[in-house]
Formats: sequence, structure tokens, C-alpha cells
Amino acid sequence: MSRTKRITLTISAAALALGAGLGVTSVASATTTPTPSASASADASTGDMRGGHGHRGERGAQQAAALAAKLGVEEAKVTEALNAFREANKPTTPPADGVKPDRATRDAALAKSLAASLGIDEAKVATALAELRTQAQADRAAALKTKLDAAVTDGTLTQAEADGAAKAVEKGVIGGGRH
Repeated sequence: MSRTKRITLTISAAALALGAGLGVTSVASATTTPTPSASASADASTGDMRGGHGHRGERGAQQAAALAAKLGVEEAKVTEALNAFREANKPTTPPADGVKPDRATRDAALAKSLAASLGIDEAKVATALAELRTQAQADRAAALKTKLDAAVTDGTLTQAEADGAAKAVEKGVIGGGRH
């Protein structure tokens, strides 16, 4: 295997691992902690709408806090509504290989459920969820850029390789990028 192909595969694997590490799940798949720490509340302004592995409780609290702030309701009510939605929408069977649930359908159902639970206009909830998702995607893109820039600076990657990896993630070829 040529050196270029090995480097390309290594970059692809690294970007995929980064995307998986950052997580690309929605608010509906996050769990919450009963009492978020001060740092979790302080980080809620990022609007990070992904779940993920490892720090799900903290991320769930951040997500609930960010959504509550956007909607102008108590965090506990948002947490309760999110938990109720998750419980009501647990899959009964695992998805078929390569089949993912339709995100737009799930997001619409989440917005409808939250709107009903919180007594808020569904359009307002949908807008808040979309804004938080957009912010989370921007945050992930910035984190990837920082990591790729560091790899270029330390000589691990060339600028062209870093640009290729960033484009592959952005286009959804590898990692979490756009859907």
C-alpha cells in the first residue's frame, strides 16, 4: 500500500474516531443527572445537542439547561419532558444494519412532544432545537479544525491532508459531519 493511501486511511480513521468521540446523537438520546454541577450549567451556553459516550449525564444536563434557557422554562420541566419523550419512543427492536431512523421525523416528534409537555408553541420548540443543533455542529467543526491545525503545525499532516479530512467530515463521508 502506498504511503499516500496509508496516510489517507489514517486521517480518515482519525476523523471518524473524532466524530464518534464527539457523538452525533440528538437531545432525545441523552440522559440527565439529577443535579447538574456548576460546570455543566456554565457549559450549557454552547447548545451542545448531542449525546455521546462517557459523559452522558453531564451532557444531558447541559442540553436540558440550554433548551430551557432558549424556551424560557425551568430546566427541571425540560428534563422531565425529555425523559418522557425518550421513554415513550424507545425502539422495541434494534434497527436493521445500515438503517438509521429519519432524523427529521424524530425531530418533529420531539418538538411536538416537548411543546405539548411544556405548553409552548411547537414552532418555537422546533426553532430552539434547530438553533441548538446548528450551534453544536459549529462547535464540533471548530474542535475538528483546531485538532487538524495542531496536526499540521506538529507535522503529522500536511495542510492538503487536513483540508481533505475536514471536507470528508463536512460532507458526511466520514465522521459525524452533515446529514
